[in-house]
Amino acid sequence: MTATLHTPSPAAAAHHERPFTRDPGRWARARSRALRTGHVRDHTCSAACELVFVHERTPWGWLAWTVPGDGSPPETPNRIAVLTPTATRTQRLALRWLTRRPAQRIALTSVPGSLRFSSAVAALVSLVTGLVAMSHAVPVDVALPAMLLAPLLAEHLPNRLDIWAREHVHIVEGDDACRYLQRLAVLHASLVQAAADSDRYELRRSAEIGHNLLWDAAGLLQARDTPSISEGLIARERLMLQLAHQVAQIIQRTAHEDATAAEDPTRDPERPLSLHSPSVRPSTPCPMTAPSPLKGTVLMPQPVSGPADRTPDVYLLFAHEPYYPGPGTQEINTTVVAADSLLHPQVRQPDGARIHDLLTQGRKPAEIIPLATLTHELNGGADWPTVGDWESVTTDLLQLVRCGDCDALSLGLPEIARALVCTGPHSHVRAYDAAADDCVVYGSSERAAVLAEVGMYLTGIATEQPFWPGDSLLPPLAGRRA
Repeated sequence: MTATLHTPSPAAAAHHERPFTRDPGRWARARSRALRTGHVRDHTCSAACELVFVHERTPWGWLAWTVPGDGSPPETPNRIAVLTPTATRTQRLALRWLTRRPAQRIALTSVPGSLRFSSAVAALVSLVTGLVAMSHAVPVDVALPAMLLAPLLAEHLPNRLDIWAREHVHIVEGDDACRYLQRLAVLHASLVQAAADSDRYELRRSAEIGHNLLWDAAGLLQARDTPSISEGLIARERLMLQLAHQVAQIIQRTAHEDATAAEDPTRDPERPLSLHSPSVRPSTPCPMTAPSPLKGTVLMPQPVSGPADRTPDVYLLFAHEPYYPGPGTQEINTTVVAADSLLHPQVRQPDGARIHDLLTQGRKPAEIIPLATLTHELNGGADWPTVGDWESVTTDLLQLVRCGDCDALSLGLPEIARALVCTGPHSHVRAYDAAADDCVVYGSSERAAVLAEVGMYLTGIATEQPFWPGDSLLPPLAGRRA
């Protein structure tokens, strides 16, 4: 389950390597303003210097660049901020609040400290307003508190807003941390550009996954030093490379399909291109060729079934009751395990082994099989009693995962995505759209897209290290003596 990784093209990789790469005029204007209003970075700088920063805003956050005194653009940002992937409009406004210009302060000669210029203006305005109000018969006990409250709010409210805004942003500082996160931002820029130039679902989801990777990496770099988390950082960078490579393949394939459609006059122009590319879509599980056993009978190995028919690298995806691994963590409601984890002795047996036999027969390598797909293959669930108690098996598997007795991919799927993997491959999920006052229907194509996204995560993890199914596994059914 390894994949050859390729770096993006030089044109795509140039973004974020320098400030405002796609709009050099903005950097020239920002540098000119910095030379007039702030302190630039040169040989006269000391630790006490307050450098002026030029903020380059992005869809996922911002990069803060210093201004070198020699006129050359900087190579590494001084700070990088990543906004939470689930940001609301208010939280995006908070991101813009953090990139505002520094407040001007007035030094106080009689007492130590300084005062915001805006606080002084607020005090003056409130004084004049209060005096005018009292001259118009406004009670003093109303006007005086308002006159005192206005400058206090102007002085202390911005600090409170800063604290609130930073709760939704991971800000990374330091040369090593910024240099690493800049590499991820360069790769992610190609995903964002591809999604902006196309309406394909895979490209939009790749950009969203890249944003999640940036958020996770920034969280690690914000809390720890780079050497101690190098393994996790390498895994995220490798997955970002895989996303960039898959996006490049999708773009190339789309261009080829468009050229083929233009050359083929018999092609129906109203028929849209396939939404999901074969390279990233898991195949639909093959139906069982053997007839389903009768209810009440014990499922025995078929004579034609053997180790040669079994696919080893298969994964089981199942939904379960949501839980939270720790305080402040995301909800986990779906889990992916290696098929061989079903052979663990702590899983209900022989039910686990029977489900393992059903799961691994006639599949393709690295295929992710939802539990709902097995239900579809078992006559819509009517034949589950002949195989085993799937509820007890999945409960035992979840207990294995939570105790760390096997490897797993724990997911917090959105409501629609979770509903899709809990239905059969040809079923539909209907959701009510209050804004449009209509129902939206999700089908097999959206289900395949969810599995494709899960496959991206799974590939990035399994490439680094294969899934560990657990110890002391039982032999599979086909390997046992009758």
